[in-house]
Amino acid sequence: MSTSTCYVASRAGVLVARDASRGTDADSVRSVSGPALTGRTVECLDAASAAPSRVFCGTLDAGLYRSVDGGRGWRRIGEATLPASVTSVTVSPHDPTVVYAGTEPSGVYRTTDGGDTWTELPGLTDLPSASRWSFPPRPDTHHVRWIAVDPADPDHLYVAVEAGALIQTHDGGETWTQQTPQPRRDTHTIAIHPDAPDRVRVAAGDGYAESDDGGQTWQYPQDGLEHRYCWSVAVDPGDPDRVLLSAASGARRAHRPASAASYLYRRERAADAANATDERSAVGTTDATDATDTANGPTVRWERLDDVGVPTGEGALRATLASGVADGELFALTDRGLFRTADGGDTFGRVHVAWPDAFRATTTRGLAVVASAT
Repeated sequence: MSTSTCYVASRAGVLVARDASRGTDADSVRSVSGPALTGRTVECLDAASAAPSRVFCGTLDAGLYRSVDGGRGWRRIGEATLPASVTSVTVSPHDPTVVYAGTEPSGVYRTTDGGDTWTELPGLTDLPSASRWSFPPRPDTHHVRWIAVDPADPDHLYVAVEAGALIQTHDGGETWTQQTPQPRRDTHTIAIHPDAPDRVRVAAGDGYAESDDGGQTWQYPQDGLEHRYCWSVAVDPGDPDRVLLSAASGARRAHRPASAASYLYRRERAADAANATDERSAVGTTDATDATDTANGPTVRWERLDDVGVPTGEGALRATLASGVADGELFALTDRGLFRTADGGDTFGRVHVAWPDAFRATTTRGLAVVASAT
């Protein structure tokens, strides 16, 4: 039997909750480690079930850290190669010793030995659009916000530059391509279900997008999505058609405690709506922001999840979402705690861990859920 271990990243540090699948009952979490890396500005985090005790954490000011004992101890790695600002990190679903790190300024680095040595994948900033990339809070620079690896092809990567580009490589970083016009220019997170590798979900500051053909063409289902500054997206492990999304009306509402107001949405594609066309617009056509999402059957639209157990609405900072390890299991991380659903988002329960005061009123930066044997 497996249960979930959650690696939790706040701007203020990293926390580990073991046995989180049973943690919605008081005192049922077996152990908690952390917070760690509290003296750093934490930016990103990832781990994989294939190597559940090895976790990577990127910082804005001190490079990349690795733990090989499940988050109990941390050591900086890659100092000779990686810049000080590591803004994204992704463990390959094909091989846990292959890890990608994105940086500021924008660059992509790869290790094939679990983090001991790193090599830059060249050519990313040679794309014609690179001169227009800019991150508004620091407009003189830009960074790689997210890296996703195709579950069906280890050489196919999606790389999101904040802000300016959603880039792909089909040869492991030898060459890079960018669609013109592109689907979204301010991508924050990408989710791909391993059983549906051609279906790509994108949460971006300029809206939601998805592809059904591995990123060749894109659609923009927006019906019911009242808040379109999208931050985090996750897919139900047991249903590739069930998507959870966190969103706000703008960046300040998503990230700033004084003006926060964020929401949680869910979208499920009905079986007889799988060939829906009304909501779809391929790259190069008008963004179907007001599509009705109808086909020959029931309506397929976003549903706002209010009062399901996750803090939303006025005063709520945006949630970071992650898929769990069992059908119907997903997690939502906010500055107020870690929350788990076992029914695809119908109801959430709080995972009972001692929540550090330093994590409150500060944005969450990453959430990695791995299977751990009981």
